Amino acid sequence: MSAPIFEQLITLLDSNSARYRVIEHESAGRSADVAKVRGTKIEQGAKALVCHVKGNGVKQHVLAVLPAHRKADLSLVARQLGGTRASLASPKEVMELTQCVFGAIPPFSFHPELKLVCDPKLFEQEEEMVFNAGSLERSILLNVEDYQRIVKPTLCDFSQESETVQE
Repeated sequence: MSAPIFEQLITLLDSNSARYRVIEHESAGRSADVAKVRGTKIEQGAKALVCHVKGNGVKQHVLAVLPAHRKADLSLVARQLGGTRASLASPKEVMELTQCVFGAIPPFSFHPELKLVCDPKLFEQEEEMVFNAGSLERSILLNVEDYQRIVKPTLCDFSQESETVQE
């Protein structure tokens, strides 16, 4: 559990008068299972993936955020950011860049070398989004407009429909 990340999130949300609530729950693996233990819809989930984008002189780390019921097309992320390829970061890199383990990463970047991009479909689903808050047992349910206002994300259309969502 990353208590420092949770505290940073709460401080950021409070200082920006965000409408949110904290949900304590059991740890669960896949997005659909997490939605069940949270008592939320999978469409409200925000999944955050740490990626490498490379090629065409581009070399950067990206925090790609998408609706939990969709899957990421990393080649689209790469192309839209000027690269030629993208891949998921290693568990070690994820920890270095986010201070979180896979699955516990919130859709916020607190690292200067981690560019935040969001799929616009994240903002078309629901009025509230829910995400793990530095822990597999703690989530935050946040007003979508407040999230957009606070993070001012770069939009990048990279998600696809998925019959079986993996996380």
